Amino acid sequence: MSPVIPLRPEAAACTDKPVLRERGQREVFCGLTGIIWLHRKIQDAFFLVVGSRTCAHLLQSAAGVMIFAEPRFATAIIDERDLAGLADANEELDRVVQRLLERRPEIKLLFLVGSCPSEVIKLDLSRAAARLSGRFSPAVRVLNYSGSGIETTFTQGEDACLASLVPQLPERERGAQPDPLLVVGTLADVVEDQFQRLFEQLGVPVQFFPPRRALALPAIGPDTRYLLAQPFLADTARALEARGATRLPAPFPLGVEGTSAWLGAAAAAFGVQPERLAQVVCAPVERARAALARQRALLEGRSIFFFPDSQLEIPLARFLSREMGMRLTEVGTPYLHRPHLAEELALLPAEAQLSEGQHVEHQLDRCLAQQPDIVVCGLGLANPLEARGLTTKWAIELVFTPIQGYEQAGDLAELFSRPLNRRLRLAA
Repeated sequence: MSPVIPLRPEAAACTDKPVLRERGQREVFCGLTGIIWLHRKIQDAFFLVVGSRTCAHLLQSAAGVMIFAEPRFATAIIDERDLAGLADANEELDRVVQRLLERRPEIKLLFLVGSCPSEVIKLDLSRAAARLSGRFSPAVRVLNYSGSGIETTFTQGEDACLASLVPQLPERERGAQPDPLLVVGTLADVVEDQFQRLFEQLGVPVQFFPPRRALALPAIGPDTRYLLAQPFLADTARALEARGATRLPAPFPLGVEGTSAWLGAAAAAFGVQPERLAQVVCAPVERARAALARQRALLEGRSIFFFPDSQLEIPLARFLSREMGMRLTEVGTPYLHRPHLAEELALLPAEAQLSEGQHVEHQLDRCLAQQPDIVVCGLGLANPLEARGLTTKWAIELVFTPIQGYEQAGDLAELFSRPLNRRLRLAA
């Protein structure tokens, strides 16, 4: 048996290192993109974007949905008549929702998703949601959140969505049995199933938020403890804590170290002995280590530069530095939430430059001067950087792909080794 080795912080870590804070032009997707993974997760929910044709094209392109498919999202188009005040946008929205629910009777939860255009014309979707919820409840619950990209990054769409759901969570009564652990953040079904089995083997009762069905919302109370599965859920965490829940501090479940520490935080909180934890995770740890060893040969010693994009950058940097032996040049993130990332920052080497926010011209200058072996960036920067001879990885792919947990550790590493391997083959 290979025991789980406790994480040792770096002797000189990034915890207290000054952060380069930048403000300027940004290159990011908007929060509407989160619908792509959210609509797959909550299987009886529907996401109605109130936006422009550009919003519709973005979602259709990002999802890759064929024209004859019936996804659980759509766009109510704001056109020139709405913008000119020649039509009552609320009346038109009510009519669209009526038609939608008549056509799709399986919908149990409807999200009205704000966009840049709906916010520009000051369309009050919170009042619209309350009005429509009163009209269609209890068969359909209607909520709203903003997916606008004016001041946010694309993963904050999930944060806003889950935060809007928190007030709907039922209250848990105090009882003799401890409250189940609440795992917060959208995970692919296969990853959720793997974690469910591990928690069951540990004897830790667990619920996941968001659930797969809108009517299966987990109950919470003052004794509820939760683990964040994603680092970009600051608003959701605040809403849960306002309801009395307590966060368990832990790194995020990326790679062997992160997953072991994440599970270990839950095990310790629920009184599971370290020996039992080591016994339960022994086999998946060995499989993950074997998968990582195959990728480390190509990644070890390589340098990497992160442009700020998804808020996954710091956990990814920790994984690549400690488990893949990569050298961190700059780790940029849109927002640095220190309380949620304290355990991650303690595991980053001090030589890594941290940056928060974005001034894309300055960051491009630093990236081109450093000439890293691989650059993690948004789609808008990838082709120009490739044209300058740099190897890139699309940041959005790291959100769309299942990467959490032991069984996905090798796949996560391969997402970084694959572009390097492609570059080597093209150069041969």
